[in-house]
Amino acid sequence: MSSSELREYLQNYSGPEIRIMEVCGTHTHEIFRQGIRNFLSPKINLISGPGCPVCVTPVGYIDEAIYLALEKNVTITSFGDLVRVPGSNGSLQKARAQGGKVKVVYSPLDAEKYAKDHPEEQVVFLSVGFETTTPSDVIAVKNAIRDGIDNFAILTANKTMPGAYEAMASSTDAYLYPGHVHAITGTKVCEDLKERGVSGVIAGFTGEELLTALAITVRKFSEGEPFFVNAYPRVVTAEGSPAAVALVDKFTQPCDAEWRGIGVIPASGVELREEYAAYDARKKFNIPAQEGVYKTACRCGEVLQGKIKPTDCPLYGKACNPDHPVGACMVSDEGACSAFYMYGGNNL
Repeated sequence: MSSSELREYLQNYSGPEIRIMEVCGTHTHEIFRQGIRNFLSPKINLISGPGCPVCVTPVGYIDEAIYLALEKNVTITSFGDLVRVPGSNGSLQKARAQGGKVKVVYSPLDAEKYAKDHPEEQVVFLSVGFETTTPSDVIAVKNAIRDGIDNFAILTANKTMPGAYEAMASSTDAYLYPGHVHAITGTKVCEDLKERGVSGVIAGFTGEELLTALAITVRKFSEGEPFFVNAYPRVVTAEGSPAAVALVDKFTQPCDAEWRGIGVIPASGVELREEYAAYDARKKFNIPAQEGVYKTACRCGEVLQGKIKPTDCPLYGKACNPDHPVGACMVSDEGACSAFYMYGGNNL
């Protein structure tokens, strides 16, 4: 079907009402940018889920990073959006104003190089992301070992999606699975979920790919049976990237992980294996447990679970906006609140 035919099909859809959760923050922004929400049938309800890694990073993790910066005199290296995410008592941006050394980098490899070039500093990279970015975090550790660097470590908050899919299944009728994640992991997870009654379609990122994935989703949903379709076959294969998976498995192991606003999901995170403990910031610096206190009326957790839209939060567009973000969903460019604000979600 052409793009115009796909639009017409989705606009005129008259089947059973359906809730579709686009898990990926990039999907959320692209759907807004393409104006897709504006012409969908009222029977199609799009829900923005927890696919923004910064948004689901818990308060306690930010507190750990601030502790390293202010109490251990560690140089924190991080992606830029994480610097503004609120912890229990401020952000890394505030910690930097208090004298902590916080440096924005573009990749974990840049952080490893910085440590190599500054042997007098202890350097920690904030390792946050899903299956897509974890391999590069692991490569940074691998390179540090190769280069004999002993002043580099990572603070992990890496997440894996399968547990989240199951945890969020009651909030949606079908997922738009993130294409970049499954380019790494392959399709087996989605196939297994189908057997347990969880439906979804792997989607690409162009306007036509998203329209195609949405059209497939509503058509298959109308048939009344659990389904899975890979609508991004030019990138996603059944086996994914075995080399990337093997690399991550060599250096990391599964662990329970807290997702901001959702809670602890068993075995939904990864941590460095014991043989690489010298590069695990928690162990290297003996970081004390951080409770992570949520102190605002921000309803980011309910947004991440698809229970409310960003516009339902009392802080949205008022106390919380891109210039003064209160919640993580407004901080990150991939966050649902940021997307709603940027593309006029007040009208949806």
